[in-house]
Amino acid sequence: MKPKLLIGVISIVVFTSLLMYNFGNSISTYVNFEQAESRTNSHVVGKWDKTGDYGFSRETMQFSFHMEDEDGNVRRVIYPRPKPNNFEQATQLVVIGEMRNNVFYANEMLMKCPSKYNENPDFEPAETAGM
Repeated sequence: MKPKLLIGVISIVVFTSLLMYNFGNSISTYVNFEQAESRTNSHVVGKWDKTGDYGFSRETMQFSFHMEDEDGNVRRVIYPRPKPNNFEQATQLVVIGEMRNNVFYANEMLMKCPSKYNENPDFEPAETAGM
């Protein structure tokens, strides 16, 4: 076998292996707060726990609140940006980040808000006349 061909095949195998390894690490599944403690990058689905304190700190420039995951675990979440405008209206939250010392540090936050398009309309659809 020619040396150039051998080097090319080995390079392709190494590149493909690195690509698959990085792709596997970038995929994150939805977990609860307890499972997030053992991971470096997690997606946690839950809702805002309105009984806990929340607010934006101008000193640290972070928004913090308490969130309850789908299994009922409540943890403090620290988000490094101001509070999103529709935070209070959100019916579900997804925080992406990592757990450290029983606090979830979110890099990103996604909110599911109630949609006016999913509700039943107050009117009856008009019947079409037959031809």
